[in-house]
Amino acid sequence: MKVLITGGRGGLGRAFAEALGDAEITALDLPEFDVGDTASWRSLEGEYDVAFLNAGVITGESSIDALTDEQYSRAVRANIDGVVYGVRELAARLMPNGGSIVATASLAGLTAAPMDPIYALTKHAVIGFVRSVASQLAIQGIRINALCPGYTDTGIVPDELRGVLDVPLMEPSFVAEAALRALNDEETGGAWVVQPNRVLQFRFPHVPGPR
Repeated sequence: MKVLITGGRGGLGRAFAEALGDAEITALDLPEFDVGDTASWRSLEGEYDVAFLNAGVITGESSIDALTDEQYSRAVRANIDGVVYGVRELAARLMPNGGSIVATASLAGLTAAPMDPIYALTKHAVIGFVRSVASQLAIQGIRINALCPGYTDTGIVPDELRGVLDVPLMEPSFVAEAALRALNDEETGGAWVVQPNRVLQFRFPHVPGPR
């Protein structure tokens, strides 16, 4: 099994690789590979059975009036562009025989996250994209699901939050186990919630129709 992992050196990226055992892993990360750069994606060669589009950043800014252009652009580039460009290349040429994609979103993509509204914006976008692109990928034999973990013990959680959280930090290995469940699920277009000792597919409410 050939596997592509973006954000491959981070806590979750490493955990995904370890959970896959003897799979052939291609781990992509900065500075060599920028997920927000189309040329980086076009430079990839080979075929993959599995992809974890996992690279992501926070802005670290809660006040929208203090948000810098650089903070905003960096978050969109890593969190949204990195998923869209990755899915595009996988669908166009890197997964010719079908496969399975897991895009790392966040619990912040399903609820309000006032500590970092732009991070929440990007993760809501990832989930909306996954749900919307799933049907066309299915025609090519490609499944895609979003992983929505809560607070996990990785470098993306700021030090100032660690002492005030009212939930325990999850181990990356636990989130990796959940990622494998999403990866192997026969359904597509889902959003998998990962909370301490709990993994389940989120059930989206139906949009009210016309009266």
